[in-house]
Amino acid sequence: MNYLAHAYLSFNKPALLVGNMISDFVKGKKKFDYPSDVLDGINLHRAIDDFTDMHPATKSARQIFQPEYGLYSGAFMDIAYDYFVANDKTLYEPESLEVFSQQVYDTLDQYIDIFPPQFVKLFPSMKKHNWLLNYRNDTGIQRSFEGLVYRASFMSDSGPAFNLFLNNKNELQEAYHLFFPDLIRFTRNYISSKSL
Repeated sequence: MNYLAHAYLSFNKPALLVGNMISDFVKGKKKFDYPSDVLDGINLHRAIDDFTDMHPATKSARQIFQPEYGLYSGAFMDIAYDYFVANDKTLYEPESLEVFSQQVYDTLDQYIDIFPPQFVKLFPSMKKHNWLLNYRNDTGIQRSFEGLVYRASFMSDSGPAFNLFLNNKNELQEAYHLFFPDLIRFTRNYISSKSL
């Protein structure tokens, strides 16, 4: 899953949100440098990613990107899922997504001193361009795909990925509807079992 989904799945728990959002930039034993409640969020992020990668709907839908992008197909799938999270009226009304996005940025601002260096660089752009809100638009997904390619070592063109997203939106949405309720249940159970 990508940033918006991870933010939503933190269920308004500030330290859990921070860990969930920075996890991809915390490598190896570095995670033990963080306060225990932020570490819980880092571990939650990884459990969410593992569940996502293993879910049959994700495995099937990822094949849309696989021929063009190989191992990166999962990363494009994660971004595509955020489009459907942002447009899911059972999660957000249009106005409430805007409020939620601002709440996330405000919470993260309070923890800026513990951000890993790469997230320190990324966060101002996330906030300035309101990534979380703009995942609801095709152009927001296009920019996110461009950012993924820019940061990757072995890709140079996000255009095919965006066309695949547009041309297969119905199939991707079906995968989302099969998958995301299961992920919500998994995450709630995980948080409850760990008493987070």
